[in-house]
Amino acid sequence: MKEILRGKDIRPAKGKLGVLIPGIGAVTTTLLAGVLSARKGLARPLGSVTQMGKIRLGKRTENRMIPVKELVPIADLNDIVFGGWDIFTDSAYQAAMKAQVLDPRHIDPVKDELSSIVPMTAVFDKNYVKKLDGENVKKGKNKMDLAEQLMKDIENFKKLHNIDRVVMCWAGSTEAYHQSTKIHSDIKQFEEAMKNNDPAVTPSQVYAYAALKMKIPYINGAPHLTTDCPALLDLANENNVPVCGKDFKTGQTLMKTILAPGFQARLLGVSGWFSTNILGNRDGEVLDDPESFKSKEVSKLGVLDTILKPDVYPELYKNLYHKIRINYYPPRGDNKESWDNIDIFGWMDYPMQIKINFLCRDSILAAPVMLDLILFTDLAQRAGMHGIQEWLSFYFKSPMVKEGLYPENDLFVQRDKMENTLRYMAKEELIHHTGLDYYYDVEEK
Repeated sequence: MKEILRGKDIRPAKGKLGVLIPGIGAVTTTLLAGVLSARKGLARPLGSVTQMGKIRLGKRTENRMIPVKELVPIADLNDIVFGGWDIFTDSAYQAAMKAQVLDPRHIDPVKDELSSIVPMTAVFDKNYVKKLDGENVKKGKNKMDLAEQLMKDIENFKKLHNIDRVVMCWAGSTEAYHQSTKIHSDIKQFEEAMKNNDPAVTPSQVYAYAALKMKIPYINGAPHLTTDCPALLDLANENNVPVCGKDFKTGQTLMKTILAPGFQARLLGVSGWFSTNILGNRDGEVLDDPESFKSKEVSKLGVLDTILKPDVYPELYKNLYHKIRINYYPPRGDNKESWDNIDIFGWMDYPMQIKINFLCRDSILAAPVMLDLILFTDLAQRAGMHGIQEWLSFYFKSPMVKEGLYPENDLFVQRDKMENTLRYMAKEELIHHTGLDYYYDVEEK
């Protein structure tokens, strides 16, 4: 008997979608310029699954491939209103020109729209981002006061632009590495810590708390700890709010999640994987601080273990030496360059090498990731989904998972999970690629 899928009843994407972003820097302004240009038919949203992706439905013999945005009710780009916070006063236009990711000829056609996006005063603590200092910073008697100021900002933004619903996405700098403490164990202790100005409450957690209290989905685009603690996860579940993170998967780690599944599938051993990067944008400057780099390093290091599974294949991967370096090099700007040296071995233990030199554009790769996460998280909210959205792991270096589970980092497993979740939401049959109908005359799922 054919399985009956309940699917999800999804509220339509009516009205305006407010997108509030802590951090109006290179990635954000690249996203803004791209979306605004796409609205005018001046640019294609390449790399975006929500805008250009197609998904197979039913059997292969049916040849049903439809756009993702026709399968599920994705918000229209014309209905998005952007806003945000930054420690610098530059408008989105000024920030885009300073970031030098895009050529001025691609910024100028949307200059007026970008100029109208002026950052609100930000929550900031130099102890967590030591390499930056800005003047556009909130002052308050404690961190609860700062969170309440953020909530007032959100309310004013909604009223000013007649916003129907909101998504918040962190695109600010990587905070110094830290782990959950006792104050993160439940929401009462967390709120008390905010009132007491506890240093264990980070700026990003002040933003996340404000969003979740207002039942606004929160996306963490950086590697540091934010919503992945019991206090904020409980708040998200209590208020039926989706959260996801962490750390946008773009350049070098994207390549690892493409290559490593191939090595593991073909049972090729890996003895060493050395990775190094140079970049000269604000992210590179921040990561020049050892504590901020540690947050990034932890995020990037965990990828290979969960894909290669050294506990299952100790003879192939137990002794894998994995090293990562990131170096700040101002002349390169946002055009990051990464090198990977991979030492592998195969039949009869003969050694081989693979070398990769990826000259990528960090913000160009991150912008469509950020757009998809915003639109898919809004979709999840309208579908009544809450808590960790593991089906969006496809976009993250260090995906959030429920306690007791390991993250799935295989890009292709992540893609299948995301596509099947979309099929489920649309009340379509899931696809498992068994092909059993060919052999046993049964219906392929």
